[in-house]
Amino acid sequence: MTPAPHRSHTDDLLSFIAASPSPYHVVASAAQRLEKAGFRELRGTDDWTGSTGGLFVSRAGALIAWYVPEDAPAHTPFRIVGTHTDSPNLRIKPAPDTGTSGWRQIGVEIYGGVPLNTWLDRDLGISGRLALRGPNGVPRNRLVQLDEPLLRVPQLAIHLDRSVNEGVALDRQRHIAPIWALGDPQEGELLRRVAAAAGEDPADVLGWDLMLHDIQPPGYLGVDREFVVASRLDNQVSVHAGVTALVDAATGATQPGFIPVLAAFDHEEVGSGSETGAQSPLLERILSRSVSARGGSDEDWSRALAGAFCVSADMAHAVHPNYSERHDPDHRPLPNGGPTVKVNVNQRYATDSTGIAMFTAAAERTGAPWQPFVSNNAMPCGTSIGPLTAARLGVTTVDVGVPGLSMHSARELCGVRDPGYLAAILTTIMVGD
Repeated sequence: MTPAPHRSHTDDLLSFIAASPSPYHVVASAAQRLEKAGFRELRGTDDWTGSTGGLFVSRAGALIAWYVPEDAPAHTPFRIVGTHTDSPNLRIKPAPDTGTSGWRQIGVEIYGGVPLNTWLDRDLGISGRLALRGPNGVPRNRLVQLDEPLLRVPQLAIHLDRSVNEGVALDRQRHIAPIWALGDPQEGELLRRVAAAAGEDPADVLGWDLMLHDIQPPGYLGVDREFVVASRLDNQVSVHAGVTALVDAATGATQPGFIPVLAAFDHEEVGSGSETGAQSPLLERILSRSVSARGGSDEDWSRALAGAFCVSADMAHAVHPNYSERHDPDHRPLPNGGPTVKVNVNQRYATDSTGIAMFTAAAERTGAPWQPFVSNNAMPCGTSIGPLTAARLGVTTVDVGVPGLSMHSARELCGVRDPGYLAAILTTIMVGD
């Protein structure tokens, strides 16, 4: 059976995923763990002067957290772990109440690269946030999480589509609206249901960011329970590992020799081009302000970046046993073989030899295995926030990730050992020698 240390980490990971069906819940879950470890939240309107210890800033679906050791010079270099909080899914439209042929349905929009067949015939709940009337005209936000079998995208019976197993593409616009009741559409029905679950008056709801999630809980799979199966492993495995590493670096017996940072961005799955995405100045402004708050100058800021190192942590592809020809013949990562170091010479990943050396040296000190990953040259390569962060900050960056199967599916798979390996390596990097 799985050794206890790995199982303990993944048990905690599964609890994190179950509590985090949307990017906003991911931020809330991470913030709760940070506050328990003694971190405190800063707001943009606060005075940050002299701030040390564990700190974090949250904004919608993004969170930037860092730890400043006592008496750390303003030019102390950063050790950054970059991740993302979002996952491909189905998001509810602004005017959601629809239906046809005697069925009441909910209008949804496809977010990111969704393998739509994985969302068919699954029991779906609703999660996200409501924007409500607040004092002085400033909206207040309320998280909602309905872990109930409310909706379903029904698959067409094979008797009515004999070509269903021949790879016929789904109609992305007409046939994806989930059902949830019989009868004619009732305007405002969804809003009333969600507001009631949140204990709010529907009249106070001014807007929302709502999405669907599979309510099947995360768990273990395999003859020896050697696999983790869950929704949103991409990329909550990395967020959870980053939070774990940051807390361990801040509370360990040895004070870190750097400023450890966790940067969890939103909207990576759709290009990161938002105020909370990796293309925004969010991380740059927060880190720069943290240097200034400790009395640092522009020169200190430049020195802190010059010595910085970033690990971009995102899920990676394990070799698929039924489609091995889709993978590079000499790079075939397997679950429980350790995190992968992702390389692409066309800079879809930001890894270079210096980044490889820094990550693998940390893996050696930790005693954790690692695996190299390169995409098949005959196929387009995915990307991550690594190149965006490297270009924005000009820091050495390495792209890594836990290898898994069924990426972007409604239910993904990875090895039970690899999340713990990743967290241990990230802790070593954050603390330094």
